[in-house]
Amino acid sequence: MNYTYILLILLIPLAVFLLLGLFNKKIKPAISGYIGVFGLLTTTVFSFYTAFQYFFVAGKVDGAFPVLGQKTVWMNFTESLHIDMGFLIDPISVMMLIVVSTISLMVHIYSRGYMKGDEGYTKFFAFLSLFTFSMYGLVLATNLFQIYIFWELVGVSSYLLIGYYYTKESAVAAAKKAFIVTRFADLGFLIGILIVGYYTGTYDFETLNNPEGSPILNWAATSFMGLSVLTWGLILIFIGGAGKSAMFPLHIWLPDAMEGPTPVSALIHAATMVVAGVFLVARLFPMFYFVEDGFALQIVAFVGAFSSLFAAIIALTQTDIKRVLAFSTMSQLGYMMLALGVSGYDGHDGLGYMASMFHLFTHAMFKALLFLCAGSVIHAIHSNYLKDMGGLRKYMPITNITFLVAALAISGVPPFAGFWSKDEILAAAFEHNKLLYAVGIIVAGLTAFYIFRIYFGIFWGKDRQYEHTPKESPISMTFPLIILAILSATVGFIPFPDFISPDRMGFEAHLNVPLALTAVIVGFLGILLAWIFYKKETDLATKVTQQLGVFYTWTFNKFYFDELYLYITKNILFKGVATSAAWFDRNVVDATINAIGNSTVGVSKKIKGLQSGRVQDYALAFVTGVVVLALVFIYIWTI
Repeated sequence: MNYTYILLILLIPLAVFLLLGLFNKKIKPAISGYIGVFGLLTTTVFSFYTAFQYFFVAGKVDGAFPVLGQKTVWMNFTESLHIDMGFLIDPISVMMLIVVSTISLMVHIYSRGYMKGDEGYTKFFAFLSLFTFSMYGLVLATNLFQIYIFWELVGVSSYLLIGYYYTKESAVAAAKKAFIVTRFADLGFLIGILIVGYYTGTYDFETLNNPEGSPILNWAATSFMGLSVLTWGLILIFIGGAGKSAMFPLHIWLPDAMEGPTPVSALIHAATMVVAGVFLVARLFPMFYFVEDGFALQIVAFVGAFSSLFAAIIALTQTDIKRVLAFSTMSQLGYMMLALGVSGYDGHDGLGYMASMFHLFTHAMFKALLFLCAGSVIHAIHSNYLKDMGGLRKYMPITNITFLVAALAISGVPPFAGFWSKDEILAAAFEHNKLLYAVGIIVAGLTAFYIFRIYFGIFWGKDRQYEHTPKESPISMTFPLIILAILSATVGFIPFPDFISPDRMGFEAHLNVPLALTAVIVGFLGILLAWIFYKKETDLATKVTQQLGVFYTWTFNKFYFDELYLYITKNILFKGVATSAAWFDRNVVDATINAIGNSTVGVSKKIKGLQSGRVQDYALAFVTGVVVLALVFIYIWTI
């Protein structure tokens, strides 16, 4: 099977970006919207065709799905160490093509209605296409350096889209915050890449991930501070992934990133960019699993579990619906990291890996739907805050029903998509580590509570009298909601274990009824509590808030991590380190250079007469020299 056409999946959104970017003042907004949608529709068709050909036509070879692709040497360092450019096709890259193309297409269609009348309409679609191109390049990358190049392009695209409303100070600050925080994480990623490349002699994913290859078999060849150098490299690479996926403590950029247009939140901060960190760990999973008996993978598991619980607790108290969904995203990404961290490699032992990718897939559908529904509500009442909402089910029936479907899916209610993937994560955690399983169960209950808290707060609760009667969004916005609602209700029935596993062979998975029933009961308890507190207007929530006191205050303020980082930045880095460095630069480095320069000038003034250009001065110097030399020789001769 020839997959050369996959290059078009990359090139089409790049061409759309260049066309709309270069001619954004000349192309009419309506036309630019159609160009963006048509470009993404084309790549979506190619993506689904690739999945069909790879999984169903070509199928398995010797019992496993093959690793295919094309590449060419771009930069050559040694015979084995070089950077290639090309594309790699395997089960998780094909799966990600489906995720990126589907969500991006829905967001493009949705944006035609949401961004209508915006001055930068054409520019917005150009930025969306740039992001989609970058994301396609990331998931198709054949080696660590190629994925890093597109990783940074995704970061640039995110910066442009978060700061799209550049006249708002808060949007500009949010864009800079996201860019700077992820730069620190990406520094770790880059150092990790260099370490892995230096000690293994390759950046190529096929070579690095081969369980029988020298990078994995010889992992113990060099050690540093009690761990193998490759383990340190993997930990640093995970730091890059943790930054992009907003894992604790690199999570502070994600809530503020909601300053961008809501379609951006659905595309970048729910379904695609933020899952890049999860994809990165999955892409290098054989190394994470086999090197040093999975030490780095244990870090992935516990960071994911803590991030999941931490974000779910904060989401309980937020009043901006987009920030609730942002912390929900962080929590669900922690779920995915937890699943990867508890996974084995062969056969059914790879349940955690499969569950992580399954949840990535289902989460993309229902979380994008939640963000787009939130955008539909914001578009109708021009506010993000729960205090300005209530009773909207009467005015926005389609948004109400689709939001409910997404809420049921993320709460793990059967038979919606989230139930199937979340159940597999909990089953994998139960088999590996009971503590992590307990965290997962608690998060499941918290998730159901906070998502139905905002559902009831938006569509039920107090029947408000709106200054302008809210209306249902136009068809360009409701059509993607309906499609994503259908997907959120049905994609859980895809037999993921047949297609996705660490060894690419697939396995047969069964529903663990006791564990599934436990998770469902916990989820329903969360929904029931939300029903009691928020279905009708009561003062129960206020009373509980007052009783929680300081804990509620800390949770509402996100445990003051923004303030902590600002304090460290201003008082330690700026006033301490930077001020001291600036003093040393001015008073030592500059003073030394200035002293050398001033001394040179002073000496030159003293001796400049030697080069006066007057013959008599040179004659005097000559005669004086002859006399001095004569006296010296006479003295020596007479001794």
